[in-house]
Amino acid sequence: MAKELKFVLLLDCYGDLLTDHQRNIMELYYCEDLSLAEIGCPMGITRQAVRSLIKRTEDILLKYEEKLRFAERLEKMRNCFDRINKTAEKIEDKELRKIISDEINKGLDLL
Repeated sequence: MAKELKFVLLLDCYGDLLTDHQRNIMELYYCEDLSLAEIGCPMGITRQAVRSLIKRTEDILLKYEEKLRFAERLEKMRNCFDRINKTAEKIEDKELRKIISDEINKGLDLL
């Protein structure tokens, strides 16, 4: 998994456990794709301060994942739903295929 995507997923899973400031900086950097300067200038902090906060917050997110493994399990469940969906596409009974597809979508929405 690409590093950026990994941290977006971790932020999605554990973002509520961060401070508002940490979460905001991480979202600007990883989700909005802003540069360190673009983040720091409006906040009145240096690029280095932004980078330091991002690195510390990345470490926090990695420790949460190391202990809880929620993002890993989430990815495995999505892969499982994808495999079920691909298998269901082979079912000739359209009504049954639609029921299975609807249930898969409900499951994915819960994730």
